[in-house]
Amino acid sequence: MKAPQMPRASCTPLYSILGLGVYIIFALSAQSETDVEARQHSGTRFLLGASDHKYKSHEQVPLYANKVGPFHNPSETYQYYDLPFCPPAGGVEHKSEDLGEVLEGDRMVNTPYDLSFLVDKESEELCSLDLSAKQLKKFRKAVKEDYYFQHIYDDLPIWGFIGKVEKILRPGQPEWRYYIFTHVHFDISYNKDRVIEINVSTDPMRTVDITEGDEVKVVFSYSVKWKETTTTYDHRMAKYSRYSFLPQHLEIHWFSIINSCVTVLLLTGFLATILMRVLKNDFIKYTRDDEAAEEQEETGWKYIHGDVFRFPVLTNLFCALIGTGTQLFFMVMCVFMLALVGVFYPYNRGLLLTACIVLYALTAGIAGYTAASNYRQMGGTQWVANVLLTCCLFCGPFFVTFCFLNTVAIVYRSTAALPFGTICIIIIIWALVTIPLTIMGGIAGKNAKTEFNAPCRTTKLAREVPPLPWYRHTIPQMCMAGFLPFSAIYIELYYIFASIWGHKVYTIYSILFIVFIILLIVTAFITIALTYFQLAVEDHRWWWRSMMCGGSTGLFIYGYCFYYYFARSDMTGFMQTSFFFGYMGMICYGFFIMLGTIGYRAALLFVMHIYKAIKCE
Repeated sequence: MKAPQMPRASCTPLYSILGLGVYIIFALSAQSETDVEARQHSGTRFLLGASDHKYKSHEQVPLYANKVGPFHNPSETYQYYDLPFCPPAGGVEHKSEDLGEVLEGDRMVNTPYDLSFLVDKESEELCSLDLSAKQLKKFRKAVKEDYYFQHIYDDLPIWGFIGKVEKILRPGQPEWRYYIFTHVHFDISYNKDRVIEINVSTDPMRTVDITEGDEVKVVFSYSVKWKETTTTYDHRMAKYSRYSFLPQHLEIHWFSIINSCVTVLLLTGFLATILMRVLKNDFIKYTRDDEAAEEQEETGWKYIHGDVFRFPVLTNLFCALIGTGTQLFFMVMCVFMLALVGVFYPYNRGLLLTACIVLYALTAGIAGYTAASNYRQMGGTQWVANVLLTCCLFCGPFFVTFCFLNTVAIVYRSTAALPFGTICIIIIIWALVTIPLTIMGGIAGKNAKTEFNAPCRTTKLAREVPPLPWYRHTIPQMCMAGFLPFSAIYIELYYIFASIWGHKVYTIYSILFIVFIILLIVTAFITIALTYFQLAVEDHRWWWRSMMCGGSTGLFIYGYCFYYYFARSDMTGFMQTSFFFGYMGMICYGFFIMLGTIGYRAALLFVMHIYKAIKCE
């Protein structure tokens, strides 16, 4: 069967819209790189961009406080001044943020630190606070749970810890003491008139014991040291890449990926060779049977030629899955394209999430067209229900999951809870972009002239499927189908999880793209092999089986989530647990749909090919 093709009049506007979306992402990236934004600090308003990241001596450069939270729970973040730190003299002012920053839980506010350009400071007092019992309780909890803070200085992120816990050995049982750091030191590197690097450290000798007492006086202070460097402004983000998995892990990473890919490809090639030899023998056998006696009884997959192209049950849902999976595939490929050209550089704060939202909205027409076109070819008539199902098939479960998790974040008073305005913006994008494009694509697909040209006629009555052993049923077949593709990406999953659910930075998108392509190839092949084995035992119900087998890798990935959470991470708490398994469940659901579509497409091409190669009445 030829792949469904859009009419030219309908296809051009759709690709134009997709191109516009890619342009928007590049524009957002350029804006993030040039960093043109109005900032207000100490009553002075000025414009700052990449070409304007130039300062004069003693010129004020604002230091923003972003968030605090347990180090091992990346989703559980809180506003900086939820802890009783020294407030700014003029009051707390929130910095405006874009959509991606809000989605990542960034809530930047001004601080009382004075880090003016090229101005050294020694033990500058920040403030003196008399901490009450309630405030001490907050600090004890923060120190006990290993809270960190994140600051942003000239768009460079820095991290530090709130305090430390010490174990004092005493007769009977050890005693735990809680200390907060009262002094921070900033090392700032500059090149001529630009800030290149900033690091923050705490003085372990300048701490305050907050283990006991109902009121403690604390004097917070800081120091600043400027030093010149030869590193240019264009390379100031390179250190964040080095501190992610480089250089100590890169060589091992490449070796592991190459080893995994070679093993999987050799196994795939071995199975492919066997399958081709078996098919060749089948073609020779069926050709001789046709020449010898056409009335001879047929056996094997040729025997069910009158049923193999019988359309599946639940056609509406099946076509909606194909449409949604095709949309997700195009969206992922667009994200990879942006990543490979360097759009997602380290710490551009939320651009990846913004890109996913924009690209998902702009590729909605692909889902509508694919679903409606296949639904019409399969004889469907309720195309309105098909389009609506396509609109909600992925967004519906995701919205329900988001509502639950956002409610949990609100209860915890976490910055992971999206503001009402941000939720309205996302809903507006979905209502004014995603739904209309899906409907437009559905109309184009409904009116398309493509037909399902099966090489064999379908009989009116379906043949009865013979009894099959247990290992040829759906669930065992899904287990076999998902294991091989999962083994191809298993090593890479750790690095991805450490990036999403940790504090590592993922920058080697070339490796990820190679692994993704291998995942698609292995998924397609294993689905083809299992489809052949299914047809060989005269089971013609391959439509849904190919979808389920292709998408079963998503179930294996979700199973890996349990291993990673309990064995490889230190995440704890109801909020972090619900966020991890909730959002990973939606990601794996998306992978299930996308890879299921890949598996179905590969199986369809294979079935069409083998039945065209033989003579069927």
